[in-house]
Amino acid sequence: MKSYVVGGAVRDELLGLAVRDRDHVVVGATPDDMERQGYRPVGKDFPVFLHPETQEEYALARTERKVARGYKGFTVHAAPDVTLEDDLRRRDLTINAMARDDDGALIDPYGGARDLAARVLRHVSPAFAEDPVRILRVARFAARFDFSIAADTLALMRRMVAEGEAEALVPERVWQELSKGLMEAHPQRLFGVLAECGLLASLFPECAFAFDGAAPANDAARAAMQALVRAAEQGLALPQRFALLSFAVAGEGGERAKNLDALLTRLRAPNDCADAAALALHQGAAVMGAHRADAAARLAMIEAADGFRRPARLEGLLDTCEAQQFGAQGWTDLPWPPRQALLRALAAARGVDAAEIARAVTAAGGKDIGAALRAARARAVQAAMEAMT
Repeated sequence: MKSYVVGGAVRDELLGLAVRDRDHVVVGATPDDMERQGYRPVGKDFPVFLHPETQEEYALARTERKVARGYKGFTVHAAPDVTLEDDLRRRDLTINAMARDDDGALIDPYGGARDLAARVLRHVSPAFAEDPVRILRVARFAARFDFSIAADTLALMRRMVAEGEAEALVPERVWQELSKGLMEAHPQRLFGVLAECGLLASLFPECAFAFDGAAPANDAARAAMQALVRAAEQGLALPQRFALLSFAVAGEGGERAKNLDALLTRLRAPNDCADAAALALHQGAAVMGAHRADAAARLAMIEAADGFRRPARLEGLLDTCEAQQFGAQGWTDLPWPPRQALLRALAAARGVDAAEIARAVTAAGGKDIGAALRAARARAVQAAMEAMT
C-alpha cells in the first residue's frame, strides 16, 4: 500500500501557484484496508476516503471502462492490482496526470511537465473522447492558464462534437464548467475554445456570436469578449460576468427577452445570475446613457434596479454595463460617467425624508404617498444635477 499526491496539486506546485487542495491516490489497497487504518469512506461512485487527521481525499487507484454514451456511462474498477500509471492514464490532460511520491519525486509518465513548460493542453489518451465534459474542462483550463491546445486534442474535440458525443451533456455539468470558466483570469478563452471545436453554437444558440476559429468575427462576439476581459481585470462577480452575455442575445424587444429566458432555462442558471442578466437586458441601454438622461429618467433607472432597497443590485448592474461599454466602445473616461450620474442621483434621492412626505400627504387628505415621494426625489435629483453644472 502506497499513496501519492496527484493531479492539480502537482500541476500548481510546478507552476509556482498556491496549492489549495491535495488529492491522493492509493495503490495496493482495498476499502477494508483503508477503513482499518481509520480512513472514512465518502465516495459514491468509486472508493474515496478522508484521512482521519488531515481530512484530505484519498482515492483508490482505479480504471474506467466506457459502457454507454454520456459522462455517466462508465464502470469503475478499483483494486490492489491497478497501478499508478493505470490511474493517471484515465485522466483528461497530461498536466493533470502527474504525481509525487512520499519522497517528493515527480512521476510523469505522459509528459505533463513538458506540456506545462510549453503551455499546451494535451489529452492523455484516446479515452478522452469517452467523456464530453472534458471538452468543457479543456475550455476552462484554457481560460485559467491561457494555454494553447494541442492540434491532436483540438481535432479530437471537434470529432466528439461532430459525432454527437457532446449531445449527452446535461445542464448541471455545463453550468458547473461555464461558471468556473467565467471566473477564470481569461474568460474570453472559454468561448474561443468552444467556438473552435464547434460546441459554442449548440450551447448558446440564442446569442448572436460569430467566430472565425477562436477569434470573434462579428460585433456581438467582439464586444462580449472584450467585456469579459474588462470584467476579469475588474474582478467582477459571477452574476455580473454572466450578465454580459445578455447583450449578445439575438433579436429585438420582446424577442430578445424570450431568447434570454430560453438561455437561462436551458442552462438552469441560478437566480442571482438570471436576475443580473435580465436586469442588464432590460436596463442596460438606458444605464449606459444615464449621464445624458434627465432627473426623472435617472430616478426610473434606480427604481427599476430596486436601488433604494438593494443598492448592491444597482452596483452590480453598473459593473456589468461599464464592462460592456468598455468592450463595445473602448470607453476610456474614468470615472465612468453613467456610474457617477446614477450614484449621485441615488444619494440625492435618499436625502428626501420619506416619513415627512408621508405625514404631509396624509395631513392634506391625500392618499398617493408614493407619487409624492417620487416627485420629491425627482426634484432632489434635479437640484443635484444643477449643482454640478
